[in-house]
Amino acid sequence: MTAKIGILTVSDRAFRGVYEDRGGPAIHAYMSEVLTNDWVPVARVVPDELEAIQAALIELVDERACSLVVTTGGTGPARRDITPEATEAVCGKMMPGFGELMRQVSLQYVPTAILSRQTAGIRGKALIVNLPGKPSAIRDCLDAVMPAIPYCIDLIEGAYLTTDESRIKAFRPKGK
Repeated sequence: MTAKIGILTVSDRAFRGVYEDRGGPAIHAYMSEVLTNDWVPVARVVPDELEAIQAALIELVDERACSLVVTTGGTGPARRDITPEATEAVCGKMMPGFGELMRQVSLQYVPTAILSRQTAGIRGKALIVNLPGKPSAIRDCLDAVMPAIPYCIDLIEGAYLTTDESRIKAFRPKGK
């Protein structure tokens, strides 16, 4: 079965076409590099508006059946950065360990990582992970959390994801 992965860019400027979306393509490139199973990207670009972000997350999970939705942008402290709030509003369970680890890893590169509000949550059979907007930070954060993502999705009965173990070794308990 082909897994569906939602890629949601949250950016007023990218939505209006004023700014080239670099975050969404960075997520797509990363997934293409590390995943070995068949998968299909379902990409969306929305403005920094609570209702637009929530609607896109709901559509990607409930209508498009994505088992993983990765967002980029809107995780900082600026007034219009509201991706974590939108994510929390549509999730039944929050997974704070993802954000904790991503901030810890990011602090090795920039002291302003403490300003980031990345998080993750569960909606139905999908994991939603919020990432920053900068492509290099996307890679650093995904490298940190990707080992746990396939097993998390197993636990919520989503699509079975496999990784290129020479790049990312996904954790699964023995016998799984």
